[in-house]
Amino acid sequence: MPTLIEAKNLIKTYGKGETAFTALKGIDLSIEAGEVVAVIGKSGSGKSTLLHLLALLDKPSKGSIAINGQQTTKLKAKQADLLRNGEFGFVFQQFFLNANDTVLNNVILPLKIAGISSRERKRRGMEVLRDVELEDKAKNKAVNLSGGQKQRVAIARALINNPKVIFADEPTGNLDTATGAKIEDLLFSLNKEKGITLIFVTHDADLAKRCDRQIIIKDGQIVKSLKAGKKS
Repeated sequence: MPTLIEAKNLIKTYGKGETAFTALKGIDLSIEAGEVVAVIGKSGSGKSTLLHLLALLDKPSKGSIAINGQQTTKLKAKQADLLRNGEFGFVFQQFFLNANDTVLNNVILPLKIAGISSRERKRRGMEVLRDVELEDKAKNKAVNLSGGQKQRVAIARALINNPKVIFADEPTGNLDTATGAKIEDLLFSLNKEKGITLIFVTHDADLAKRCDRQIIIKDGQIVKSLKAGKKS
């Protein structure tokens, strides 16, 4: 499969002088299109920092990131926004929903920001809600949903722009075991059926074992890259 994301010598330092802290210390990483990758490590290891850099949510202090061969580190903010909004979807531990708005309006917010027409927003919104089996909740307020339903709404929102990659940072961290397993199954089905690349940041060893590859980070460096078992 072609390389989708390629990072070279990524260094990320916060602060200056005596208070400076280097969160990433020269990361080299390639991720193929359609791959499912788990980035794992203890709190403070640098795994979330790496996800934020790969997703163009932050810029490295040094090093480069290429998306589909396009170098991104010198892109202007608006160019990076367009690339990120067009290629990536995001699912976080916190659902980041507008509790008092409808499920449909939460899902189609990225399209509204992009200036897509009302009719097209609704059509695409209902389509992705069908994908996550929440079509019947479209008019419900988000505040009235269960935790698992809220995370499925977040996944629907991540799908609204037909992303090539979904970045998922502890996507089941706020869910009970059974509900978390259903969310994992949904994400893996999106990989299998739509070819979406999945990049997880997780503490969950069982989730990591389902991925194609485990990237283990310690003290800002990749210490091991393991091919995992087959996805189920």
